[in-house]
Formats: sequence, structure tokens, C-alpha cells
Amino acid sequence: MKRIPLFLLGLFLVSFNARAQNWPQFRGPSASGVVEGQAAAVTWDAQKSVNTRWKTAIPGLAHSSPVVWGNKIFVTTAITSAAKDETRYGLYGDVAPVKDDPKHIWKVFALDKQTGKILWERTAYEGLPKVKRHPKSTHADSTPATDGKHVIALFGSHGLYAYDLNGKLLWKQDLGVLDAGWFYDPDYQWEYGASPIIYKNMVIVQADIQKNSFIAAYNIKNGKRLWITPREEIPSWSTPTVYEGKSRAELVTNGTKAIRGYDPVTGKELWRLGPNSEVATPTPIFAHDLIYVTTGYRVIQPIYVIRPGAAGDISLKNGKESSDFIAWSKTRGGPYMPTPVIYGELLYIVSNQGVLTTYQAKTGERVYQERLGGKGGAFTASPVASDGKIYLSSEDGEVFVVKAGPKYELLATNPVGQVMMATPAISDGLVIVRGVSHLFAFGETPDARAKSTKTGN
Repeated sequence: MKRIPLFLLGLFLVSFNARAQNWPQFRGPSASGVVEGQAAAVTWDAQKSVNTRWKTAIPGLAHSSPVVWGNKIFVTTAITSAAKDETRYGLYGDVAPVKDDPKHIWKVFALDKQTGKILWERTAYEGLPKVKRHPKSTHADSTPATDGKHVIALFGSHGLYAYDLNGKLLWKQDLGVLDAGWFYDPDYQWEYGASPIIYKNMVIVQADIQKNSFIAAYNIKNGKRLWITPREEIPSWSTPTVYEGKSRAELVTNGTKAIRGYDPVTGKELWRLGPNSEVATPTPIFAHDLIYVTTGYRVIQPIYVIRPGAAGDISLKNGKESSDFIAWSKTRGGPYMPTPVIYGELLYIVSNQGVLTTYQAKTGERVYQERLGGKGGAFTASPVASDGKIYLSSEDGEVFVVKAGPKYELLATNPVGQVMMATPAISDGLVIVRGVSHLFAFGETPDARAKSTKTGN
């Protein structure tokens, strides 16, 4: 058998990765929650193994989402020997934290995308948790990020870590104790939840905590801090987003006291906007040269649609819904936990109770409002979209698939059989779903997909 020259093999691998649908951070490319290309599965049943390509057990407890680069999937977890699991799911308002005393092991896993086989696992940190957690939370809530060379894992108070794609530790940074919790009572610690993002040569971390909140950038090659900007903020759990416009880039952050835009290269604040909800969780997103920031706790539940290029305080005057830098806004309707998704001309927002509301993304005109499957449920994971379909994962163990467009059409209700808190990833026809104990890949078999293509279905 002839051997393939190494340089040709390298070219093949580069070409494969360039064609692959990468899902490199929380909510995928640019936090959009959208990929296009090879059609993803519409129906499946994990319990009956229908369109279930593989199922892999992941030890520990984590709500961090999977990310994908090429043929590798990366996930994080926190493993404990606690005899009793005090985690609770569903719709409730309790705020008392869980104190996990037993030793934890924080790990990063890499899996083969096609088979689900664990390729490597690395221990980042071992010890007692430095803060308590919300009963609905975990000690590994931050989704990793990758640029195809580095895998960045953030474990809150237990450090920021960089690995290469083969699992070699490149560097680590101690960010101090990141204590995010109930701002009315510091003893009610809920754990850190924002995810790191990669922008050019930087890893950017937003840390809105009880004291000394900040946003900072670290050199992706060696972990050295490039800049840090203090934030006059109470705890939030939102991941920042970088919008690259025609004239400049804007690092957009969601926060209780203000929504802010920064220069991502220097950390200098560019603009700010308020008022906002007390608990800021959804991630800023962008489309149509507009920036969308939403929140859904109290006192208001705003939807802000911001034009780039702003400076200073761009808060609306009383009674106004738009301005030079606010294309449109609403004081009600913002989601509490799930980040919205913009697909085509429409903005899709799902509430914690499973009510899906759709707006015209450019104007704010409401298109429809429906309870998913006629029953709703509990929703924490964010919706994602691909090839004309919106995927919405419930804590009750089902993924609803809705046809994209101005009319509500439920295509499928797919049982997974596990609580789902993490946002799915979509890559090369696979819907990659994280349950509380397993990672799943759902997709049609190659034969079924070829048959479907031939028949035009």
C-alpha cells in the first residue's frame, strides 16, 4: 500500500477542518446560534436509538455546552464524591445555595465527533469548591472556546486554562475568587457562569461578581493579561460578544447597571445603555448590522436593538422606544435565561416557561406567540438554528424542532430522556446535545441521508 506524503496529509487535514462546520464557543460562530450547510436531523428518539448516532457518558455535573472544531468535541465537567446530589431542576424560585464540601476534580474532555469516543481527558484542578452554587447550577457552567489551535476552559474561581487540541496544557491563570451570587445577601453564592470568548490573539473574560467586577483580556499564546477594566456591576452570568462593524469592533456586555460597549483591543468603554434587569444572563447577539441585548428578570424585561458606532450614554429618554442609536426597544418580553436566536428576518425568543415569541428582527413587529408543543415546560438552554429549523431544548428532556418562518409549525418533539440545561451544538448534520449525564449526537445515518436527498425530502 502506498503511503500518503506527510505534506499531502497535512493539506487534507487543513481542507477537512476548513469544510467542517465548527461550533467554536458558547452558541457557536460569533455567538449567533446558527450554522448552515449539511442538513441536521429533524426527528430522533434517544431511548429507542432512533437517529442516535452515539451516546457517551460524561462523569460529574456540568451545564457547560459542547464546542466543536473539525472532528473533535470539547466539554468540561466537575466531578465530586458527594453522596447526595442536591441539584434541582424545573420552575421554582428558591435561592438558597448548595454547599459542596467534598473534593471536586475539574476536567476537560475531547471526543471524536463521528463516534463519541473519548480521545483524551485532562484534570485542570482538584480541591474543595471555593464558592457555593445555586441548586440549579453546577461548578462547571462556563462553556469552553476554541480557535482550532487552543482550547480555553474557564472554571470560575478555580482558574482559566489553555490546552492545545491534543490536550497539552499551554498555560493557566488564577483569576481569584469569582463570587457571583445574590446581591442582596453575599452568603447566597450561586457560582460563576459566563463563558470565555476568543477574539484575535485574546481570551476575553467578563467577571461580574460581588466585589471588584471586571472585564479583562489575556494573550492566548501565554496567558499574560493584556488589559483589565473595572466594572461597576453586581453579579451577572452573561457572556460578552464582539461585533465587528465596518468602522470598528465593539465588545458588548450585558449587565444589571448598564449594557456597555468597549473597544476590545484596549478595554476602553465606548458607550452604555440602561435601565436593565437585575439578573443579566442572555448573551448579546448581532445580525442585520444591529446588536441585540435582552434580559428578563425584574424590574423591566427589556429588548434593546442597538445601532453600532455609539458613544457615551445612549439610554432612551422617558417614553421613547427608539433614537439615533436604538433602532427599536421593548420594556417587556426579554428572556430570563435563554439567549434569543436571529434566523433570517426573524428574532426568536423563548421564555423560561416555554413560550416562543417571534418578532421582525429589524422593526420589532411581533409575528406570533405560541407555547411550545402546546405545553411549554422549563427552559434554560438557548435556541439554535440550522437549515430552516429552530431547535429548542427543555429541562424536561425534549427537544422541540420548529420550522423557521412567520407561521408557527412544530416539526417534531424529540425525547432525549435526560434533563438538558446546556445549549446544543450543530455540526455537519449532527445535533450534539448534552444531558445531565451523557453527551448525544443525533443525525440521520449516511444511507438515510442519501435516500432523503434523492427523493428531495
